[in-house]
Amino acid sequence: MSANFFNTSARSAIGLVRQGNEDSAFVSPQLIAVADGMGGHAAGEVASRIAVQVLHRLTPTLTATDIDEDSVSDLLMHSLHSIDEEIAAVAEEEIEKRGMGTTLTALLLRDNHIALLHVGDSRCYRLRGSALEQLSNDHTVIQELLDQGAISEAEAAEHPQRSMLTQALRGDGDVTPVLQVYEVKKGDRFLLCSDGLSGVLTEKEIKIGLKKSDKDEAVKFLVDATYVNGAPDNVTVLIADISSDNNSTVQLLGAAHD
Repeated sequence: MSANFFNTSARSAIGLVRQGNEDSAFVSPQLIAVADGMGGHAAGEVASRIAVQVLHRLTPTLTATDIDEDSVSDLLMHSLHSIDEEIAAVAEEEIEKRGMGTTLTALLLRDNHIALLHVGDSRCYRLRGSALEQLSNDHTVIQELLDQGAISEAEAAEHPQRSMLTQALRGDGDVTPVLQVYEVKKGDRFLLCSDGLSGVLTEKEIKIGLKKSDKDEAVKFLVDATYVNGAPDNVTVLIADISSDNNSTVQLLGAAHD
């Protein structure tokens, strides 16, 4: 059994504009994930639900003590192909769901390391001491323009294509996922969120919320802050502390809970 566990508080909310929740999330002691669905008639929720359910099914294998790290990495990467294939299968059977897709940002904790699996623009942040760092890199047109130095941060905030993705799980097999491994330290706090949070609040506001000692209060602060700012999208927030105690229960949230 792993020496470390996620101690997680989580919430997924519809927001003030959307009619339903297309976000899905998964919480367990060693694996947490956020998926933000999109596209198709009432189908974004189907795609995000598929993503977290695949990870849910794989959790016993991914967290087994008798599997080596290379095999874990291979399984994580393969999980994305499984998700993609399931999305494609549903879209093939139900024409109205064609065009659906989902982001996926997941953290797997094994001993003293986390593996970050990432596709799309849902985000992973780490708060270490007083330093907040975004560990994931958005797969968006805007991020590519920023990386190229073609636009400024101020221009990016107002750009009409700021939500256009360059990568997502759409059932077409065209995805180049990111898998990064980080060492964890005592006191580390991680945030997984959909862009309903990161697209509404500034990094400074996110940091204020994350620094609240009580995780439940931190989650409430962040979700409430999006509502104060109009909550134009579904918002999903997972805040996980590294703990030696296995206190987290398995949860499915958002569309995956319905």
